[in-house]
Amino acid sequence: MTIRNIKTMFRPRSVALIGASQTPNTVGNVVARNLFSAGFEGNIFPVNPKYKTIEGRPVYPDIPGLPVVPDLGIVATPPDAVPGVIRALGEKGTPAAVVITAGFSEGHNRHGEALQQQMLDAARPFRLRIIGPNCLGIMVPGIFLNAGFSHIHALPGRIAFVAQSGAVITSVLDWATYRRIGFSHLVSLGDMADVDFGDMLDHLANDNRTRAILLYIETVTQARKFMSAARAAARMKPVIVVKAGRHAESARAAASHTGALAGSDAVYEAAFRRAGMLRVSDMQALFDAVGTLAASQTVSGDRLAILTNGGGMGVMATDTLIDKGGRLAKLSPETLSRLDQVLPPTWSHGNPADIIGDAPGTRYAAALDALLDDKNVDAVLVLNCPNAVASGTEAAQAVIELYNSKTRTHARPKTLLTSWLGEGAALGARQLFTENRIPTYETPAYAVRAFMQMVRYQHNQEMLIETPPNVPERFTPDTEAARSVITRAIDQGREWLTGEEAKAILTAYRIPVAEPRAARTPEEAGAIAETLGVPVALKILSPDIVHKSDVGGVVLGLESPGAVRETAADMLARVRAEHPDARIDGIMVEPMIRSENAHELIVGMTEDPQFGPVLLFGQGGTAVEVIRDKALALPPLNMHLAREVMERTQVYRLLKGYRQRSPACLESIALTLVKVSQLVCDIAEVAELDINPLLADEHRVIALDARIRVKPAAEDTSRRLAICPYPRELEESIRLPDGRSLYVRPIRPEDEPAFQNLFSSLSMEEIRLRFLHYMKILSHSLAARLTQIDYDRQMALVLTDSPEHAGENRLYGVVRISADPDNERAEFAILLHSDMTGMGLGPMLMRRIINYARKKGIREIYGDVLGDNSPMLKLARAFGFRVRPDPDDPGVMLITLKL
Repeated sequence: MTIRNIKTMFRPRSVALIGASQTPNTVGNVVARNLFSAGFEGNIFPVNPKYKTIEGRPVYPDIPGLPVVPDLGIVATPPDAVPGVIRALGEKGTPAAVVITAGFSEGHNRHGEALQQQMLDAARPFRLRIIGPNCLGIMVPGIFLNAGFSHIHALPGRIAFVAQSGAVITSVLDWATYRRIGFSHLVSLGDMADVDFGDMLDHLANDNRTRAILLYIETVTQARKFMSAARAAARMKPVIVVKAGRHAESARAAASHTGALAGSDAVYEAAFRRAGMLRVSDMQALFDAVGTLAASQTVSGDRLAILTNGGGMGVMATDTLIDKGGRLAKLSPETLSRLDQVLPPTWSHGNPADIIGDAPGTRYAAALDALLDDKNVDAVLVLNCPNAVASGTEAAQAVIELYNSKTRTHARPKTLLTSWLGEGAALGARQLFTENRIPTYETPAYAVRAFMQMVRYQHNQEMLIETPPNVPERFTPDTEAARSVITRAIDQGREWLTGEEAKAILTAYRIPVAEPRAARTPEEAGAIAETLGVPVALKILSPDIVHKSDVGGVVLGLESPGAVRETAADMLARVRAEHPDARIDGIMVEPMIRSENAHELIVGMTEDPQFGPVLLFGQGGTAVEVIRDKALALPPLNMHLAREVMERTQVYRLLKGYRQRSPACLESIALTLVKVSQLVCDIAEVAELDINPLLADEHRVIALDARIRVKPAAEDTSRRLAICPYPRELEESIRLPDGRSLYVRPIRPEDEPAFQNLFSSLSMEEIRLRFLHYMKILSHSLAARLTQIDYDRQMALVLTDSPEHAGENRLYGVVRISADPDNERAEFAILLHSDMTGMGLGPMLMRRIINYARKKGIREIYGDVLGDNSPMLKLARAFGFRVRPDPDDPGVMLITLKL
């Protein structure tokens, strides 16, 4: 499949409506009326053998009889006819269709599911893309296309809205039209048999008519495609999502703490956060987001100033701000002095700035002018409570005129939000704000929520390009040792590893564990305690008992070998009596790990049906499911992402230290998360994992207990992950002719400083030849995009020092490809420092990236080369590239290689 057909779908030159009707209030009739009345300038071909004309237009009896190949087919026939219609469209050459008809897979109807598969089978040979079935249709207001059965035509704008629900589309459309807010696209995906959110994100990210993307999601299909598309789109423009079904009752019962804690909605939250999207909670928040985006406002921080003519409303807005994690701006002395000069003596003399109920427009303007000039203020919220003394409309006009004058004189004016309370008296003011692209909200709470949405979005964007620190210690896991333990358990038909096996897995991944010793009898347990030294802990050893403490299978702090023998005997007898079917292999004896400053944490992993493995971090211990202090993240993790997960929990505030308690070793905790992430990425047979408790103090972390569930792997290790992990298999050592050892490996996010150093070492001429123009500096955002790549769609191989090299590793060269979402064509580029030329390194890097592209199934790689870059053109010709001038730029040569 290809998104190029999707592009045609939203820029058609001609549309065929199959199932057009003259019968009033039928879907075929409403769609025909919308198509004809919206003003679409292309050809519209109604198709129905029953009619000669519809809406005064000629009707064609069938698809083969159409005079031209339509770019888009709209299908409104009965469901049994749809597969044949799709086949006929494909045979005609139509690249895309919207199937409005219902009656397919919804409700798990077997006949409908069979019809849907027949529809997809009919489309596949022709690479015909389908939106739907069971959808409202699509609208592209910029070309006056309304190919659906909505009740009104959308206004043109630069916001795209994509939803599974047609009812949500019409609700947002009605709300936005009243406020004169327009859209670039309105797309109802329906059952998503083919085109899904990932496809739409790929299309809209590269659509220059779309400035922001709104999504209403009920479920996600093809998680990896979705995550790749979402991460790419969110780097380019705002992506805001509302997810329905936050409290699904279908959450499965889980045997591990992690499984019990990781609900499906929390996983979606983690996915949206990782992609850099902004999630909002409900339809009102979505409406507010539409209004905010339509106003094209951005925010630089979370410090809000509140300007109001009613003190109570200012206080309520402040409460909402603090509740949502924002900050009330501390006004500077200069600002307070300015306000004293223009406001009555009875004003509040602080923030919120209550300018008194009788405030006219001039007072609003003067106060707003001072607040916008304050460097301690990131945004201003202006409130107006209606009264009989001062005109709210006059105040609105004054605010607008002052802000517009500021906009004309400031390159980037402060963010301004407004809320005029009430209904009748406030409607005119709200309309004025909308017309002047100033966000306005029905209540102060909605306004504050919108402001904090903007703050969260900005934070997500900054996280997307934040350079992670290097891993503080090089750890090389013994993956084969871990795999052998897991393979043995699977071969024996066991689902859960023993405690001893689980700790062996952690040891293989360099996670410190409390060393356990197995005892078959109480006497043996006492002898082990005498050897280890007391105090010790006893834990029942059984592959059939997952939560040992729930059955009395854990006893801590035994102070003598005699107490150990007695307790062990009691434990074995009790557990055998209460669980006669469980296999009891004996007792685990562990030294007690005691630290007055230690925190009990949990690190875990479980599998989500949509997104695959999900990692969990939070406060641990026996009450972990009661406390429910946890945060989720999708693997793979680096140190930066691990710290971000930790920061989203309540226990993190304790880990930073308080009163006389020293901070925990945060770096070691984050590194443990990275190691668990690596384990999950390496071994697909790990289905569920708990380290609980993970004890952390100021010096170290140590795993006191661990549970690991395993199962035969159903697919390639990396394919089960929603985000493609670092491909270690591409690492390779090479030896130069002078005897030096270098290393070729995929680029990592941590490489940004070294990449910046490589760029700064280039001459201006080298920069021009590589980047096609002169650049004095490489911006952080561009460097982040070049080093923080999506390994599923991009690859960059770097030439660097070997891992054994002492000191800071340098980058000497980079070769990269960036594939389109179809994985059919990929743009390539190569950069090699001049000091490294003449040793065959350029051809070596080219050969490896070409071989990689072939293995990925990419059909063609291409690039732009300056006409005077003779070495690069020579290299390209040596590898069989076709070289030809760019018809649009005579100074550039286009080079392409069919694979």
